[in-house]
Amino acid sequence: MSFQVEDLGKNMVKLTIEATAEDFEKALDKVYHKNKGKINVQGFRKGKAPRSIIEKMYGAGVFYEDAANEIIPEAYEQAAKESGLEIVARPSIEVVQIEKGKNFIFTAEVAVKPTVVLGQYKGIEVEKADLSVSDEELNAELDKAREQNSRTVTVEDRAIAMGDIATIDYEGFMDGVAFEGGKGTDHELEIGSHSFIDTFEDQLVGKNIGEECEINVTFPQEYHAPELAGKPAVFKVTVKGIKVKELPELDDDFAQDVSECDTLDAYKESIKKEIYDRKAAAAKSAKEDAAIEKIVENAQMDIPQPMVETQKRQMADEFVQRLQMQGLNIQQYLQFTGMTPEKFLETLEPQALKRIQSRLVLEEIVKAENLSVSNEEIENEMKRMSEIYNRDLDQIKEMLGEEEKNLLAMDLKVQKAIDFVAEQAVEV
Repeated sequence: MSFQVEDLGKNMVKLTIEATAEDFEKALDKVYHKNKGKINVQGFRKGKAPRSIIEKMYGAGVFYEDAANEIIPEAYEQAAKESGLEIVARPSIEVVQIEKGKNFIFTAEVAVKPTVVLGQYKGIEVEKADLSVSDEELNAELDKAREQNSRTVTVEDRAIAMGDIATIDYEGFMDGVAFEGGKGTDHELEIGSHSFIDTFEDQLVGKNIGEECEINVTFPQEYHAPELAGKPAVFKVTVKGIKVKELPELDDDFAQDVSECDTLDAYKESIKKEIYDRKAAAAKSAKEDAAIEKIVENAQMDIPQPMVETQKRQMADEFVQRLQMQGLNIQQYLQFTGMTPEKFLETLEPQALKRIQSRLVLEEIVKAENLSVSNEEIENEMKRMSEIYNRDLDQIKEMLGEEEKNLLAMDLKVQKAIDFVAEQAVEV
């Protein structure tokens, strides 16, 4: 096997790879023996027809495609390795010469890792985050805690009011005909939650237990059921019960019930700290993102499209896995959003390009700042992985080959690069 390298520009390279006529003949003979049992030839028992007879009957190229598929993967892998190229996407393969008695020649167009020219990456200006905790934010958290610890009390001496929980039976009609999915029994509806369409909940205010009424609504134009979208409907409703949510008093007893604090003041301080910590974590992430974004803008690089396509497919695979964890599949998602698979991949392109650019500049900063990781840091990361995946550390080490360990080390270096640019950034 021999190969030649041609620079196509814009970080694209063509490998012209040539296998000897002898190697091609061996591949032809191999696929003949693999497939002869599937071919019927009159006058021969199945699997016993000579290759020459099969080639005469079906044509000289009957085994060419399989022979090419036999040679290409190994020959490409060897050429890619020997070339020393940092290939970053799947190759585009094209057969140039395939003929019995001649060398087998094919080309592989590949995207190679772009060269990055860094611009300014130290002292990048980023917006300073506001970490103060307002009274509104504190009160919102307190209200949430009260809601979570509330109890419901049955009301029998008054009509429905805003904020009540009404128990209702209902059935929807359009032009006097009941429609599918429009019926419910003993449904608990919080008045003012806007969980029902249009003014349904508002029209229940003032209704009493046992009262039957008609609620007139119009479905929104964007309603998920096309046959109902934008159309008027009448719901026949029976009020069966009323409950009111009773919130606990904000006092020391409440603080002791919901936390480890002895007083309400101490509980408020603990909530303030939680809000501050959340803001600080979000601010740190935002600072890193803003700094990296500006560093990317300051850098020069030419990203080959096949590299973007590979990143898009990887991101799509990650998205499918997340859907599966939620009990969904990609077909359901595409149907719900009205997208085709091609359109879905297209939506990933900006994010894919951003991810590639960010990684490349960070790897370049790793080199520029000579950032390194110790064996101890790699060991600690593998320990963390063993905890995440609930595997023994030895199992994790066995799973990771040399290439995977190198990638792991680079990931740790990249994280150090993120920390470095964030520390160097100037908040204004």
